[in-house]
Amino acid sequence: MNVNPKVSIVIPVYNGSNYLREAIESALDQTYKNIEVIVVNDGSNDSGQTEAIAKSYGNRIRYFYKENEGVASALNYAIHKMTGDYFSWLSHDDVYFPDKIEKQINYLKNEKEDIIVYSNFELIDSNSKTICIHKTVYTDPQYFLFYLIGYYPISGCTAIVPKKCFDDIGDFNQNLKTTQDYEMWFRMALKYKFKHIPDVLVKSRVHPEQGTVIMRNYVLDEGNKLYIWCLNNLLRSKIVPFEKSYSLYLVKVAFRLKEIGFSEASKHAFILSYKNFEGSNLMEILNYISILLFNLILFYPKYVVKKVIKYFM
Repeated sequence: MNVNPKVSIVIPVYNGSNYLREAIESALDQTYKNIEVIVVNDGSNDSGQTEAIAKSYGNRIRYFYKENEGVASALNYAIHKMTGDYFSWLSHDDVYFPDKIEKQINYLKNEKEDIIVYSNFELIDSNSKTICIHKTVYTDPQYFLFYLIGYYPISGCTAIVPKKCFDDIGDFNQNLKTTQDYEMWFRMALKYKFKHIPDVLVKSRVHPEQGTVIMRNYVLDEGNKLYIWCLNNLLRSKIVPFEKSYSLYLVKVAFRLKEIGFSEASKHAFILSYKNFEGSNLMEILNYISILLFNLILFYPKYVVKKVIKYFM
């Protein structure tokens, strides 16, 4: 890689006057200096407050205004405007640690291929006080897809992504309001490696006005559709090295999705598990049945009891 690649820090914002200045300051204060900061105002309607904050930085940032179409649209707009070799997303209500970019670029210097690097993060409240440190469980890059379905192994604002990945994979899906990031990571993970570094590099803010809270009605519907789409597009070859039985893996995914509240996607995973079951020996069949029954009892106790009573009555 270039020894001193340019990094584009992209800040999409909609009505973000409460936190935007803190985000921009954290981007400009990076210890790594070959950066550009791009702020995309996605049609804010707050009487010009967001625009005034952005414009107060003059030519220290690149500022763009566009009509409101959602986060994915603002990210895509910035990607097409960026001049950097790497893309780094910063939500307008989040904050970078000063060495975020420097640590990730130093890590990338030891890599011989294009990869996506992500890190741990700190949760903060609306007053920027620390809530907790979120340490992502280490995930071997070859098993990243396994954990991406149902285990949330990555926070998008901790990632740094080669621009050429977007040239290859395409834009964020603008039809998605709350899951555009995970859909993108899934598509990228089919072709590129995601590598985790244990440093805490981002402060991720939790507050009542954030998008996932305001649009909570979208989360369940979009989440179910996203996981169903992921399952339909999952490459068996990506899972088999980790789980010898693909159908058994799908059973585990089904119960994981049920556990986190995505029932429609859970049902779909069960159907795929049945369609992909290829029990080649007695032990594999018994193993499959035992795990299936155990999880049915664990997650659907009323259904199991009802069937047992019906059978014996």
